[in-house]
Amino acid sequence: MASWTPSSAVIPTLILLLSLPLLFFFLGPKILSPRQITISLPEELDDLSLFHKAIAMDTSNFSTHRRHRLPSAKSHLTTTLRRPKIAFLFLTNSQLHFSPLWELFFSNVSLKQYNIYIHADPLVKIPPFQGIFKNKLIPSKRTQRSSPTLISAARRLLATAMLDDPSNAYFALISQHCIPIHSFNYFYNFLFDLGRLSATDFEFSSYIEILDSEPTLPDRYNARGKNVMLPEVSFDEFRVGSQFFVLTRKHALMVIKDRKLWRKFKLPCLNLDSCYPEEHYFPTLLSMQDPSKCSHYTLTSVNWTDSVNGHPHTYHPAELSPQLIHRLRESNSSYSHMFARKFSPDCLNPLMDMADSVIFKD
Repeated sequence: MASWTPSSAVIPTLILLLSLPLLFFFLGPKILSPRQITISLPEELDDLSLFHKAIAMDTSNFSTHRRHRLPSAKSHLTTTLRRPKIAFLFLTNSQLHFSPLWELFFSNVSLKQYNIYIHADPLVKIPPFQGIFKNKLIPSKRTQRSSPTLISAARRLLATAMLDDPSNAYFALISQHCIPIHSFNYFYNFLFDLGRLSATDFEFSSYIEILDSEPTLPDRYNARGKNVMLPEVSFDEFRVGSQFFVLTRKHALMVIKDRKLWRKFKLPCLNLDSCYPEEHYFPTLLSMQDPSKCSHYTLTSVNWTDSVNGHPHTYHPAELSPQLIHRLRESNSSYSHMFARKFSPDCLNPLMDMADSVIFKD
């Protein structure tokens, strides 16, 4: 039997030391990157139950409206939606730092013109919501960046709002970092401007960014693996856009009815650097199903000039001024931006000081 000597352990030790860099190279990203949250079957079934209820109620209401349709398309619209409402859907994983500003936004506005719904990650400790946000929290589930859980949360908000009030005609998805940059009345009158409807087309449009020529499009398309999106979504059909949108009830219904595209977009990503499911799913779905009634532009202003790790520029108090608010309202379309992001929490007081004289002075 060979006897052990110190030199006999040298070679295995050297091999181990030399192999460590290789192990780190291949396994490091998986070890260092956060584990993606998966959507369990019970969670999926729970959401499907909610969606089915909302779809059934909407179908029933639509059948009732058809039986009482008036000859004039515009008259029918105004009769069907005698008091159309905007559902504000707040998607957050922290407290709503700008709730006092939103309180001013909704002040002196009839409750018959809007509803509020909040989806907050249940594993994050958030102080109880107060004021108009009290009791507005919907049954929520965990969310995580670069995962399909953000799609699920938005669909959950849409379905809840549709089921809660048939008068919700528009659905505005908002983040905790968003602020209003126009008054409520300005926003409301813009959305429900009958002058933009023709005698033959009485459908309002949704305001969602839909982009098809971004340089990162191939990487985003293949984030789950090469050609994994086929056959449901070809590369030519794949679109990207802003996470935050304002959808009509018709398009909200399309979103919660969808099963085909969801089967692909709920798959976990292999390349997290190019994976933003919530920025891909909604633009792709609506572009494939009803592109002519989508503006292809967002109503939320975002500054991407110096983005960091996929996050847009964050405004701080030193940057705030009336000129900034006016600049944020400017858009590439014929209409103004209605919201803006992203703002640090300490911007609240300066924004409150400008609220009446600048922000809500249209």
